[in-house]
Amino acid sequence: MDVQDFLVQESDGIVVSARPVLIDENYDNRFWWGYYLCIENNTDSKIQLIGKNWRITDEAGNNYVDDSIGFKGELPELEPGECFEFTSEAPLNFANAVFYGSCQVLREGQTAPHNIKIPTFNLSTVATKARRIVN
Repeated sequence: MDVQDFLVQESDGIVVSARPVLIDENYDNRFWWGYYLCIENNTDSKIQLIGKNWRITDEAGNNYVDDSIGFKGELPELEPGECFEFTSEAPLNFANAVFYGSCQVLREGQTAPHNIKIPTFNLSTVATKARRIVN
């Protein structure tokens, strides 16, 4: 994976890097996408990742939602300088979509979580094929 393939979003000292990967273009007549996220705590205090609110909207306007607590059953705690890596997959009926949303973060000593935006990225077979030709 080339670092320049990552999209990066920074909010309040927390950096989220994201990268989509087309896993299979014809899996059960669907497009099987994977995505990688790295959440870095560049603040001076410990944080806990408590949930996510992610959306995928495909080219037909269909919405797929992941509005859940935790990350595959984990509620990661990150000390300053630590990062958490997360991967998942999404089967879609269309070749193109957009992925966007946020993570809920609780800072040490606070009682209310706040949202950290993740980078918005395209799930596009056209862009993926162009990257394959160039690389």
